[in-house]
Amino acid sequence: MHSDCPAGGPETVVSIKGLVKRYGDKTAVDGLDLLVRAGTVTAVLGPNGAGKTTTVETCEGYRRPDAGTVRVLGLDPVADAARLRPRIGVMLQSGGVYSGARAEEMLRHMARLHANPLDVDALIERLGLGSCGRTSYRRLSGGQRRRLALALAVVGRPELVFLDEPTAGLDPQARRATWELVRELRADGVSTVLTTHFMDEAESLSDDVVIVDAGRVVAQGHPEELCRGGAENTLRFTGRPGLDLGSLLKALPDGSSADEVTSGAYRITGTVDPQLLATVTSWCAQHGVMPDGISVERHTLEDVFLELTGKELRR
Repeated sequence: MHSDCPAGGPETVVSIKGLVKRYGDKTAVDGLDLLVRAGTVTAVLGPNGAGKTTTVETCEGYRRPDAGTVRVLGLDPVADAARLRPRIGVMLQSGGVYSGARAEEMLRHMARLHANPLDVDALIERLGLGSCGRTSYRRLSGGQRRRLALALAVVGRPELVFLDEPTAGLDPQARRATWELVRELRADGVSTVLTTHFMDEAESLSDDVVIVDAGRVVAQGHPEELCRGGAENTLRFTGRPGLDLGSLLKALPDGSSADEVTSGAYRITGTVDPQLLATVTSWCAQHGVMPDGISVERHTLEDVFLELTGKELRR
């Protein structure tokens, strides 16, 4: 596998620097920078029209950048398409399959194009495609098309796979099977870049989350890091009404706040960690307070996403 990273550093399988892509007078991607590490799952999130699909399609070689550089496995996706194509798998949102081809026929044809494909029968079984193997693509349901597209993307044992909304329209069983397959790909050293609107999917599967808005990366990191960084966490407990919050605040770390939300229901915000929890319980013990229902609330990835991209609807 090729790399454009400095010697000794973690290998980078996708490197995007200053990517710009315009459609007429509309700028879909505006100076975007992004690195994807080898052997990881990277989830690209963003509102509709944020530029995430255009970015991924540029990596796949379907779009030519107007400015900036894109390297995938050390290669130019457009100029080196013939060398790159056997090494990557691509799952598009739609299309990419002959409408008259039968599902199993198309999958076996794709397998024959690769030197060391996955076992087609096993792949058909695990993705539940057996019942529709002789059905033409045009007659498949939406969920069946998504599962076939996933199978086509991975059957050639790619080094890097791009999955565009891989579980859109899938039932819970098929969604779970897709998650398991993505995890197995990572365990086998395959790098995965996926776009998704499902925050739980990104949190569960990804090593890195990239949030894109208005054609730029607005945040990137491990899901837990993004949920922790810059977001206040909250500790709640109940006790007798009218506790001396001034005294409690003196015991808490700087930057914390405490209030009585409703009678006897208390909320503490700040950096909630084991030390703060111990401080609160110790203060309660010293003041004869029996705290009840202590709970820690942390921001979810969806909270972070909405904070960064806004809550208004996108068209």
